[in-house]
Amino acid sequence: MSQNTGASYAAAGVDIEAGDRAVELMKEWVKKTRRPEVLGGLGGFAGLFDASALKNYERPLLASATDGVGTKVDIARQMGVYDSIGHDLVAMVMDDIVVCGAEPLFMTDYICVGKVHPERVAAIVKGIAEGCVLAGCALVGGETAEHPGLLGPDDFDVAGAGTGVVEADRLLGPDRIRSGDAVIAMAASGLHSNGYSLVRHVLLERAGLALDARIDELGRTLGEELLEPTKIYSLDCLALMRTTDVHAFSHVTGGGLAANLARVIPDGLHATVDRSTWTPAPVFDLVGRTGSVERLELEKTLNMGVGMIAIVPEESADVALATLADRGVDAWVAGEITDRGEHGTGAALVGDYAN
Repeated sequence: MSQNTGASYAAAGVDIEAGDRAVELMKEWVKKTRRPEVLGGLGGFAGLFDASALKNYERPLLASATDGVGTKVDIARQMGVYDSIGHDLVAMVMDDIVVCGAEPLFMTDYICVGKVHPERVAAIVKGIAEGCVLAGCALVGGETAEHPGLLGPDDFDVAGAGTGVVEADRLLGPDRIRSGDAVIAMAASGLHSNGYSLVRHVLLERAGLALDARIDELGRTLGEELLEPTKIYSLDCLALMRTTDVHAFSHVTGGGLAANLARVIPDGLHATVDRSTWTPAPVFDLVGRTGSVERLELEKTLNMGVGMIAIVPEESADVALATLADRGVDAWVAGEITDRGEHGTGAALVGDYAN
């Protein structure tokens, strides 16, 4: 006589015990991000943040953003390195929030995997927690979802959402920008987290380069270069606001420098950025040369070495640069704001990159 075996969640590919183990492993890292306003601990249905802290504001505006890391996660998967991708996630979310002048408050994450490997999930959360510390925000909760059948056992993706606060009369944006303002560029740490579909196509698929191959011009392996974490500028931008009359920030992500800078330029004004003021890191030339990618295509896909822009009054530029230098941020005056004239409204790159 045959015996019927009932279906189970585990048989369908979901391991609840492994998920619980992952939560236990990540708790110590989440605890490191705790701010005084956070109530409770990890494991509840919702993260709690004491909003009474906002009573000190005259008119607090909440700023929110959500993002992911894109196909950079596949580089992490192939290399088996999971503890840096979280820095990228925090940067993509919190550096968007600080653009309007908001202080990052808290963040939640979503990690989707084909199979829960507790140590891997904990390593991802470790990176997110470390990123939150660098951004000055709390990691108040998240979700780990196991999707067998949709993702392979080693596949994963990450996303996050964050919230910040800014006083209404300190809100940054296009209405503050004036003709004559200086455009200050802050150096990127590398490719950051945009354009990896192009990068992977050119370097891995077409050129067939191996991630563990040492590339002399990079001074390290290709995989190490591609996994360089995105720089988190949040606290640097807030410090700049304390010492300088910042008019606007622009986070250089998908679309490149000109397109993202144009998002904060008001009608009637134009931003000109001089390429000769910096030399892009070798990885940008590697992608362009290997894939025969035209410069304009590179510039609308990659950051080309600039991760954040600050627009300040011309007379404040020296103070701004000194503030950033004190914080270890490589920055320089890269351009200026002018009347629209023949250029039209928006932003443009001019000249050639320095050798």
